[in-house]
Amino acid sequence: MTVGDITPNKEKGSGRSKHVADEKAPLIPKEQDEDAGHDEFNGASFIGAVFNLSTTIVGAGIMALPATMKVLGLILGVALIIFMAFLTDASIEFLIRFSKAGKTTSYGGLMGDAFGKYGKIMLQICVLVNNIGVLIVYMIIIGDVLSGTSSSGVHHAGVLEGWFGQHWWNGRTFVLLISTIGIFSPLPCFKRIDSLRFSSALSVALAVAFLVIILAIAIFKLISGTVVMPRLLPDVTDLTSFWKLFTVFPVLVTAFICHYNVHNIANELKDKNQIGAVVRTSLASCSIVYILTSFFGFLLFGDATLGDVLANFDTDLGIPYSYLLNDAVRVSYAAHLMLVFPIVFYPLRINIDGLFFPSASPLPQSTTRFAFITSGLLILIFLGANFIPSIWVAFQFTGATAAVCLGFIFPAAVTLRDRHVISRKEDRMLAIVMIVLSVFSNMVLVYGNAISLLKKNQ
Repeated sequence: MTVGDITPNKEKGSGRSKHVADEKAPLIPKEQDEDAGHDEFNGASFIGAVFNLSTTIVGAGIMALPATMKVLGLILGVALIIFMAFLTDASIEFLIRFSKAGKTTSYGGLMGDAFGKYGKIMLQICVLVNNIGVLIVYMIIIGDVLSGTSSSGVHHAGVLEGWFGQHWWNGRTFVLLISTIGIFSPLPCFKRIDSLRFSSALSVALAVAFLVIILAIAIFKLISGTVVMPRLLPDVTDLTSFWKLFTVFPVLVTAFICHYNVHNIANELKDKNQIGAVVRTSLASCSIVYILTSFFGFLLFGDATLGDVLANFDTDLGIPYSYLLNDAVRVSYAAHLMLVFPIVFYPLRINIDGLFFPSASPLPQSTTRFAFITSGLLILIFLGANFIPSIWVAFQFTGATAAVCLGFIFPAAVTLRDRHVISRKEDRMLAIVMIVLSVFSNMVLVYGNAISLLKKNQ
């Protein structure tokens, strides 16, 4: 499936775009554009764009994927990861094609073109809910890694607790406070997403290092015969276990959500025709990482796999240098998430500004507003990470609400709306499938959670 150029006025065969003036356009825009600030820069490379989009995709979702294998079994789990990758590619293709037809350069602009100002507001609210939820998940994982977690009912020690024992200064709240002030506050201060390409490259390298260590541990244990082949198919014994299968859908949706950054990355590409290749390269590489991590993570821990698989790396794995490797796995991925944080924070800040200050000057031009929004969001995310118990809870909330809208319902709705009359019959059929699948899965998920809560209260 081809993803086209989102820039409407483009000289084919050239890597540089031409600006074509619109005689009817006002000299001073009536409304703030989310993409303001891109005109002064137009030279991001293909590799840099792939790093930024891959970093957007491979965030915290990878930590919950081994737990989805525990629910689905290996065969169905791998099949659904591949299916979600193709469905994500299709939904992004819708976004890019209809953006080009409507001459819009942002996701919000596309929704506004299709459904008016209320469509744009809905998009901004969903980005707000999804990205705040994802960033809270990042902080939860970092807290789990450094200070430990008891969300499963059993305490799993963190890296700092293992090194120094329990102290007030390595407790969860204090560690997250120091991380927020020392790491999360300076990183989001860049005003252009391409400025994050080097941190994105390092974050991808850390994710690969994390995967390589897990592969090495799993292969060693396979050779030594100390692991048992995990379940290939889901274990469905009653109605409750059947409903439980649908709890993985929000996790899989969240794992591939990158739609809110596609336009931001495309707008800065030196050759905007490359956005299709950027999307496909990123999705393919991330899918491979997801499949390998899910398979070998579930292989290592089986039915003991936790919602955050990093929390499993706190015990003796039965291999030489076990605790050293445990710490390497956890620290490498915690560092990866710290570097992913600004990539997800960037579109969040833009959409918050567009939602609450639609008529203001472009955000990069207002230092006061930029600092106010950035600090307010960081405080909100910090508080959420301290009060939400586990990433599984956060994933189910964001994945079942905002993420599914951003990833599938909105692109499908734009396709069915077809304001510029360019959708094909197969496009409309696929759009209907996206909406039906999303709504049905979420309804079943809500019903299943309600049943579980009722049984717990009985």
